[in-house]
Amino acid sequence: MTAINRLQKGRYAIRWDADTAARAYADGHWVNATLADALAEAARDTPNRVLVVEGEVALTAADLYAQAGRLAGALLRRFEVGSTVSFMLPNWHEAAVIYLGATMAGMVANPILPSLRDHDLRFLLADAEARAVFIPATFRRFDYAAMLARVSAELVAPPMTVVLRGEALAGQTAFADLMTDVCETALPLLDPDAVRMLMHTSGTTGRPKGVLHTHNSIHALIRQIGAHWHVAAGGRFLVPSPISHIGGSIYAFEMPLLLGTTAVLMESWDAAEAVRIIDAKGITHMAGATPFLQGLLDAARVANTRLPSLKVFICGGASVPPALIREASDWFEHAIVSRVYGSTEVPVTTVGAMAKRGLPQATDSDGRPGIADVRLGTGDEIVAKGPQMMAGYLNPDDEESAFDANGYYRTGDQGAFDGEGYLSVTGRIKDLIIRNGENIAPKEIEDLLTGHPMVAEIAIVGLPDPKTGERACAVIVPTAGAAPSVADLAAFLSTFGVAKFKYPESIALRDALPKNDAGKVLKHVLRAELSQ
Repeated sequence: MTAINRLQKGRYAIRWDADTAARAYADGHWVNATLADALAEAARDTPNRVLVVEGEVALTAADLYAQAGRLAGALLRRFEVGSTVSFMLPNWHEAAVIYLGATMAGMVANPILPSLRDHDLRFLLADAEARAVFIPATFRRFDYAAMLARVSAELVAPPMTVVLRGEALAGQTAFADLMTDVCETALPLLDPDAVRMLMHTSGTTGRPKGVLHTHNSIHALIRQIGAHWHVAAGGRFLVPSPISHIGGSIYAFEMPLLLGTTAVLMESWDAAEAVRIIDAKGITHMAGATPFLQGLLDAARVANTRLPSLKVFICGGASVPPALIREASDWFEHAIVSRVYGSTEVPVTTVGAMAKRGLPQATDSDGRPGIADVRLGTGDEIVAKGPQMMAGYLNPDDEESAFDANGYYRTGDQGAFDGEGYLSVTGRIKDLIIRNGENIAPKEIEDLLTGHPMVAEIAIVGLPDPKTGERACAVIVPTAGAAPSVADLAAFLSTFGVAKFKYPESIALRDALPKNDAGKVLKHVLRAELSQ
């Protein structure tokens, strides 16, 4: 049994295993430096190297260092070191300034999905104790400034709201004004083992869990990617995955500084535009869930291009069809296309099958473990720990069943290893739906919909979908004489401010739900019936 202690780092008590930490430092996965140090070095040594591109905007190392430094000073004049800085933004270049500005200020970056609405945002900002939140004025015809005004009015300690690319409302601050509030401010000395990112992930309890990552856990993750994904200095990553996910954030903010790449951001996913960008800009790497790969393949076929610059496509998330990996590998004739497996808690648990193109394990497995120690626990549950593992949850109570006695993270997925050490995910223990790469906790939506006047009982299950990975089906026992529709459920959920991606997409009406002797709904029975 491993001795896990709690080590106080600022406002956080993180999980700490002294032996594991010593090995991580000895192996070079952890270092006595931070991303802020890497930015300062890049600005000094390669000031004109382009780090981040969004449309016509290109930020060099010198640009990013200057802008992030100004923001760091503005934040430090308002908030204490260790404060949480949230941002709810699309893949915009300003997000890199905010992420790195918070880092330079010794604060904790907290990316939030822009698709979330009042219901989720109220909880996340309160849970994180956010001191500032950066938002668009509007995006995709939604008024974020108005939403923050509503949410802030309901919070005991509302954060400072900073508005980008549009008008700030009364009591809010324009990003441009914050960036011109210039005054010399000494930057703090940073601890590489301190928390520097807080990212919420949907838990099976229905309440999002705040995952804590340190400078070093993310450094280990990036070092692993550099070792396994054929990344070289000068490589170009196309980043359509949301920067509010662990994947999008590291491709956009970390890898340009730690691996010498350039991040090319896409505000919204458009497969045809992605094909154009890859060919025009010589993109070498891309990663994303099943819909990204399927869309890219379809659009490349229409455009009759094999995307010759593409070296690697990493595909993760639920239900990656083996046939899709095979077809994409055949079409993108210079690229390694591989499945990988991971989570926000232990990012990139497996690194794929990357030794050469066309390995059968790239199609038929989720790859080999990289720096993580991955094992099968009770019931073939996949358990993992490694130097890239989170430093714990924001709320320590969430850790009660999250780790085994030896400190391994319990993924809630079942798996099997083949004779060569490749892992395949064979099933799921935890009740979670992964749609378009987004985690949906059925319990959260079930708890809300039990209040619908036409719903007597409800169970939401994930069903395989070739385009989205999974889709959410609401199995309902209706109240007498009722026949609720998808539109009825959507209208009801909208009154709570629930994000649309969490809405059920189909309904199956039943006279009763299958249950065991203890009264627990047998969702595996429903999935089997509905998948036929």
